[in-house]
Amino acid sequence: MSESLQTTDVAATDADLLAQTATALRAAGSALRERFGDVVHHPSREELMRALAANDDAALDILRPRLTHLRPQVGWVEDELDGGALPPGEWWVVDPAEGNVNHLHALPDWAVTATLVRDNQPVLTVVHLPLTGETYTALAGAGAHLDGRPLNVSRTTDLGLSIVATSQARPDEDEKVVRRVGSSITAMLFDALVVRTAVPATLHLMNVAAGRIDAFWQFAGARADLLPGVLLVTEAGGRISDAQGRPWTPQSESFLATAPGIHAQAVATLSR
Repeated sequence: MSESLQTTDVAATDADLLAQTATALRAAGSALRERFGDVVHHPSREELMRALAANDDAALDILRPRLTHLRPQVGWVEDELDGGALPPGEWWVVDPAEGNVNHLHALPDWAVTATLVRDNQPVLTVVHLPLTGETYTALAGAGAHLDGRPLNVSRTTDLGLSIVATSQARPDEDEKVVRRVGSSITAMLFDALVVRTAVPATLHLMNVAAGRIDAFWQFAGARADLLPGVLLVTEAGGRISDAQGRPWTPQSESFLATAPGIHAQAVATLSR
């Protein structure tokens, strides 16, 4: 079999897998939507963590068997807060309730995500928003889409006219990282038009891919909240790097996704 035919077969297989993955995420999203409603107050950290885990489990009970059936040989990343490189081979990086805390507080900013990573490169991703029914997808080399419509990043060339965003990487973050986040927000408040700060990261990156906001940055971070956006933004024509403009990897200590026309300006601001 020729190399070109092999490549075509893999692409066809990945495209089919993308569609089936989207179907699985919609089913998991329906389960989470049924659990969404009034604000739930938890008097202790332990009770909050149990509630978060219950949401995760409700989605995972649907996602794990379906994705395993689609690709039995693929590994499964157990902790969505983990970072760093993965072992060689194929892995599902799944966040069953991205923005889980928002869900419990009756805020609309949450999603279900799944990304297939092959030798540490994301090859397909699905981000499903159960409250709107929207599904964002990306396939390496085939573009990024919202319900089948192509996505393209912003054409802006002026950071001063840009909407930018950042996100808290994880709870109980290291003090040094927290202070770096604070100083970066201050710098962007001087240089950008509007600065948005909220979780989760995936939804900001989805908006970068769609051209609604122009840049997103974060210090530290987990694989599950960055890898879906990496593929969406890249396939929509955006730039991915660390905050200093160097190539980003899952081991990087910072992350930056921008429209190409403001990448250098954003790096300069974050490097001050």
